[in-house]
Amino acid sequence: MTYVDASTVPNKNTGAIKLFSPQDFAEMKKACLLTATCLDELSKLVVPGVTTQALDDFVFQFGKQHNAVPATLNYRGYTKSCCTSINHVVCHGIPDNKRLKKGDIVNIDVTYILDGWHGDSSRMYYVGPVSRAAERLVEVTYRSLELGIEAAKPGNHLGDIGYAIQTYAESHRCSVVRDFCGHGVNKLFHDAPNVLHYGHAGSGVELKQGMIFTIEPMINLGKPAVKILRDGWTAVTRDRSLTAQFEHTIGITADGCEIFTLSPSGYTMPPYI
Repeated sequence: MTYVDASTVPNKNTGAIKLFSPQDFAEMKKACLLTATCLDELSKLVVPGVTTQALDDFVFQFGKQHNAVPATLNYRGYTKSCCTSINHVVCHGIPDNKRLKKGDIVNIDVTYILDGWHGDSSRMYYVGPVSRAAERLVEVTYRSLELGIEAAKPGNHLGDIGYAIQTYAESHRCSVVRDFCGHGVNKLFHDAPNVLHYGHAGSGVELKQGMIFTIEPMINLGKPAVKILRDGWTAVTRDRSLTAQFEHTIGITADGCEIFTLSPSGYTMPPYI
């Protein structure tokens, strides 16, 4: 794997890992702050009876008000402004007129393009009171993300991130989805490197200052296997077990990493209000 100065290569996925400047970090943080602010605002709207289409409409309008475009809209044929993944839906759930009901858990994944930069993040939301099993899953998933982020520092490797996530999740009798991963993100929605949420300590690409990527573990209460529905997007757990996901965009700094998509309201795990 090669590393290149981001300013010297075309805006496409060349397979090389781009290293970004402090000014690039500043621009990325603007897009990421907008995404995090939208996710904060959505916490007021996720209530029993709301449709996921209404949530999607809000994401589109919020972006429009702030001169941003949802990255998923018309991306590879996807026609919505966000992804809404409910209960056993692992990721890429398509908003529609289905109403959320009390006891559901839902992941909302938002990516805005602002001045050419992509801010990518997702969070879990409770729809009213939820079961203790659902709460436990969300808690394990969030802590898995935290541990993955703690391992993201210069000199460590991508495998250290995956190892931290996998060992924690499995120690709590949960499983890690293998079919999807984090990714480089910048002026491209998906770029190198791929960031697996399982693996061996010390393996994989070495982390260097200037890298920008997402960490977005998907953790299941049951087995890790998933399948894609006929719509070509929606991924669900094969055993219909509950699943959860949190996602942050981070940048590798001289002595650790910076989380670009932190909640401006200080929200971490639901319930947020």
